[in-house]
Amino acid sequence: MEKNNSIIHVILTGGVGSRLWPLSRKSQPKQYLEIFENKSLFEMTVDRNSHLANKVMVVGNVDNHHLSGKVMDKTQTAYINIVEATPRNTAAAIAFAAFASNPEDILIVTPSDHIIDKMENYNNAISEAISKAQDGFIVTFGIIPTKPETGYGYIESRGDKVLSFREKPNETTAKEFISKGNFLWNSGMFCFKAGVLLDELKQFQPDVYEKSKAVWEASKEGFLDLDLSLEIPSISIDYAVMERSKKIKVVPASFSWSDLGSFESVYDYLVTKGHSVDKNGNMVIGSEKHTTFLGLRNTIFVHTETANLILQKEDSQDVKDIYNELERQNSDLLN
Repeated sequence: MEKNNSIIHVILTGGVGSRLWPLSRKSQPKQYLEIFENKSLFEMTVDRNSHLANKVMVVGNVDNHHLSGKVMDKTQTAYINIVEATPRNTAAAIAFAAFASNPEDILIVTPSDHIIDKMENYNNAISEAISKAQDGFIVTFGIIPTKPETGYGYIESRGDKVLSFREKPNETTAKEFISKGNFLWNSGMFCFKAGVLLDELKQFQPDVYEKSKAVWEASKEGFLDLDLSLEIPSISIDYAVMERSKKIKVVPASFSWSDLGSFESVYDYLVTKGHSVDKNGNMVIGSEKHTTFLGLRNTIFVHTETANLILQKEDSQDVKDIYNELERQNSDLLN
């Protein structure tokens, strides 16, 4: 590495997006679907950060790394490829990226399946995070919420201080959070020096640290060994580090953000982009065929080659139950 101190954009590409079945499948997870102005969420993530970082690292898995490779070729982006043999949650994924970096490198860690608008605000938030990371802090991005969303975790904050991390709330609690006014959505985006993150991981989760290190040291051209990987405890970076470390800061961010984790959020996004809905709020996704909804309101019809889904928009969070049921049946419809 030529510079002592690179800024590296680390893209985490795990996850299947079970709440977006049947669009999202194991063979084609949601971050690779080109349904957003002929780009995938992954490609938009690469584009969005290309001017902020001088290196890109992709942490993927054996099932999806060829899909990431296609996007990186399409965008002509050079990248460091880390391929997990099996998903071990975000603490391990982020540890691998940190082990692959110099201790002084600043890592901007983002998932690959988020929609972000208001780029000026986004860039300001990233700059602020980088300067806090230079000072040795681990920065998390808290999104100023627009509604009492139950699909996200929350960060209770005062200025850039984190008071607590909260799990996904129920409706009542979410409304309480919003009325208090100092709760932010936990975006799952982070910024830190590689060495600082590893020091904290070593302190709070020595087991994850040691086992991830062993896996990284045994890796071949970025491909990680399965048997060694299975020994890493599968825990999230939030639980491993964020909720325990004294070095955490939050940047409250006013860019518009969604993890597009449900058909309701995809629907809301597509509406802003001019996707058609009928006068009763019904929408078709995935088919150009003329479709008429009679006596229905706020219904989403999702069409794919092998499966269709018709749902009430308000029931979007329950799609994962269908996915889990198909998984129990070992169904081909997930592939």
